[in-house]
Amino acid sequence: MTPEATPADAPGGLELPRPPGAIRRFLTAHPVAVDVFVAAVYLVPTLIGGLVIASWHPSIQETIHLVLSVVAGVALLARRQRPALVFAAATVLLGASVFLGRDMDVLPTLLALYALAVYRSIRSAWIAFGVTSAVTIVTLTVEVLLAQAKVFTPLQTAALPSGILVLSFSVVAVLIGSNTGNRRRYLDALIDRARQLARERDQQAEIAAAAERSRIAREMHDIVSHSLTVMITLADGSARVAEAEPEPAPARSVQAMRLVAETGRGALADMRRLLGVLHDGDGDTAARAPQPGVGDLADLVETFRAAGLPVRITVSGIPPEDVGQQLTVFRVVQEGLTNALRYAASSTAVRVVIVFQPGTVIITIDDDAALHAAPAPGSGRGLIGLRERVGLYGGALEAGPRPGGGWRVRAVFEAVRSPGTPATAAPQPPPASPSPTIPDTIEETP
Repeated sequence: MTPEATPADAPGGLELPRPPGAIRRFLTAHPVAVDVFVAAVYLVPTLIGGLVIASWHPSIQETIHLVLSVVAGVALLARRQRPALVFAAATVLLGASVFLGRDMDVLPTLLALYALAVYRSIRSAWIAFGVTSAVTIVTLTVEVLLAQAKVFTPLQTAALPSGILVLSFSVVAVLIGSNTGNRRRYLDALIDRARQLARERDQQAEIAAAAERSRIAREMHDIVSHSLTVMITLADGSARVAEAEPEPAPARSVQAMRLVAETGRGALADMRRLLGVLHDGDGDTAARAPQPGVGDLADLVETFRAAGLPVRITVSGIPPEDVGQQLTVFRVVQEGLTNALRYAASSTAVRVVIVFQPGTVIITIDDDAALHAAPAPGSGRGLIGLRERVGLYGGALEAGPRPGGGWRVRAVFEAVRSPGTPATAAPQPPPASPSPTIPDTIEETP
């Protein structure tokens, strides 16, 4: 990955930085052409000069120098992929050029030091600079000693100026390469981070979509399961009454069918409200009713009583103001009564006890049916959804046979209080005219 990646390479439409200027973008887009040009800048003059000198003064030293120069120049083509190999070839040429009767051939070494700093690391570049310094000092020292012994022809340039020139240019090459390499690595890190954030953004969007689908599935199950169970029970009861007294239509049968229609309309309205979130932005501005809560338990219980389920409900304490928790309470009661109506039709009493404590909500639903009907294929999704709802608030849901016969559903989870709600609240005393459906006292359960 390069820091000059184009926006088309970015995930999720991520805008990546581009180098300023058409020339730099061209050089970045054609790295092979740049490497060939760099190698040619060194090789062409070296080959021309070497061939001219070899033709005028042919010698084995000039031939060896020319071969080493070609090897170092060709190695420059791999300065991006193998900078250490390029540096090795350049170092051999640097040291050998002293003893081949020529000035020190330092250009390949400078290019190799730059490549190490840019494409490898700053540390490797400074290590290479140390190697260059050692090779330069050793070879020039040997050259001076041999020249003093009259066994070697001195260089065209004195040893000390040559050494200072090589070391100075080498430091400059390392510094320029370090600056360019740091900028390159910094941009790489920024782009890697941006790509990671883009991936995390997409993953979070997928997780949120999956969570929303799961929530909608739970809501749809609660609405459809409750409403259809009540409607089927009412329709069956109405049919039995109509068969027993066919003419004229009994008042109980007519009332039951009206409840069927009301339940169906309510379920349809709930489904429209729930699915309305899927049409946001489509121009549908139809109003949607709020989520049901503790205040809707009275209507819920009356619906099951009308279906023939002997429900008694007691409530104690102050309900939490959190809408999500009130919806959880409503759905737990709804699912428990729906299962009782579906599988415990022979029960003589179904008791719902809700206790709102300062830090805990406890919901218990008991029936006394001696025998429960076998569950239908594919059932059980409701309890799974309830466990997920209750688990969101650090609670747990238990469902199973209770001592003494019957079935129990019990949910316990942490209550969320608003900042202004007192930590300890006493249960409300019974009102002067208590509600006939949900008394505000709690009864002892057997």
